[in-house]
Amino acid sequence: MSLTAEEMKVRNKGLIDEVLKVYPEKSAKKRAKHLATFAEGKPDCAVKSNVKSIPGVMTIRGCAYAGSKGVVWGPIKDMVHLSHGPVGCGQYSWAARRNYYVGTTGVDTFVTMQFTSDFQEKDIVFGGDKKLARIIDEIQDLFPLNKGVSIQSECPIGLIGDDIEAVAKAKGKEHGKTIVPVRCEGFRGVSQSLGHHIANDSIRDWVFDKAATQKQEFQSTPYDVAIIGDYNIGGDAWASRILLEEMGLRVIAQWSGDGTLAELEATPKAKLNVLHCYRSMNYISRHMEEKYGVPWVEYNFFGPTKIAASLREIAGRFDDKIKEGAERVIAKYQPLADAVAAKYRPRLEGKTVMLYVGGLRPRHVIGAYEDLGMEVVGTGYEFGHNDDYQRTTHDIKDGTLIYDDVTAYEFEKFVEKLRPDLVGAGIKEKYVFQKMGVPFRQMHSWDYSGPYHGYDGFAVFARDMDMAINAPVWNLAKAPWK
Repeated sequence: MSLTAEEMKVRNKGLIDEVLKVYPEKSAKKRAKHLATFAEGKPDCAVKSNVKSIPGVMTIRGCAYAGSKGVVWGPIKDMVHLSHGPVGCGQYSWAARRNYYVGTTGVDTFVTMQFTSDFQEKDIVFGGDKKLARIIDEIQDLFPLNKGVSIQSECPIGLIGDDIEAVAKAKGKEHGKTIVPVRCEGFRGVSQSLGHHIANDSIRDWVFDKAATQKQEFQSTPYDVAIIGDYNIGGDAWASRILLEEMGLRVIAQWSGDGTLAELEATPKAKLNVLHCYRSMNYISRHMEEKYGVPWVEYNFFGPTKIAASLREIAGRFDDKIKEGAERVIAKYQPLADAVAAKYRPRLEGKTVMLYVGGLRPRHVIGAYEDLGMEVVGTGYEFGHNDDYQRTTHDIKDGTLIYDDVTAYEFEKFVEKLRPDLVGAGIKEKYVFQKMGVPFRQMHSWDYSGPYHGYDGFAVFARDMDMAINAPVWNLAKAPWK
């Protein structure tokens, strides 16, 4: 029997108190601020966010380098993204996000290649600026069709004080290409979130400002839009672009999945920026609104309910032609969505889910689960800010358990006590919960599947959730509480 909201609040409070008992008093006091139960009508989720993790307590966060290289810059396909520092950071982040792209790898596209300056002890002692300059020259010799280079600085670069900006300016002028220094050393900030911000600022300063001084030919139309904050994981941006173009809009840029430097440069000429991942790209969207007068609107293409609402909201920024186009697209794909729901909802109705992801997913995917009759009973962000939790209040139910920067111990205990039918989180959590006998989906990069965006993606999403929950393997692997 399902619990009422008040019963869930009482249960969750007891669970939080139980979890906090294992910590020293000072740590428990700090962690208590990050755990709560949502109360309907409140302006946010009543948790503290975007502060340093407690030393010695396992956090699942990444660093600023991960936010810049792994998220914002890495998917730009026709630029070389150089991990400037020791080999480990580049190796760990190599092709992990599954940012699909069209092109010939190693000729005109470079997303799945790893470029590193491979810092050694002598580079730490004597500095790496000269080495960086030589590497940029080598990149131009080996890969002449690249459109530019981003220098993704790792921790040692900031510690020893290398002047990557001077190298970027000199080599950019010498080669006549865009070379962007990105001060995304991993020690900056409290998580990968600052890396997003730093990367956005580097686009502002080294791409937009440069493009503004150059005469570029661009044939504008009244229906130009840019997809912002979609990294084309498993083809997500393509599934989204189909819908926008079918309703009559022209997509002039994708940020940054399957995106190009030219698309970044053209974006300030858009009539509207449509923003998917608010956390990683709201900074540059706000800048374009303030400096270039380009408005932006958030959208959610997970599940038919949210897709229809988002298409109508986007269309509302244009004329009747686009509004009619949106209705035509919704009518065209609704039978597909209905068929997917008819097939999978009987198998998933009433199943419960706990989420713990980054970016937008802790709130955006809730509607897709609800379209399948499932209920999200707990959710939280790795690196969310308070405005993320404010936005989350529109998608969660009264009594939902909320956990910010949840520790490995807390998450395991929450799952053990709430006993969800499915956990959706990251690769670091995947095998822990599967070994506990709990069905799991890796919700950072779709567990080697996708797309999940758009109507096409909903069919894949539903299939994957059914496959995870109803796989016969769980009859052989029992959860501890069974």
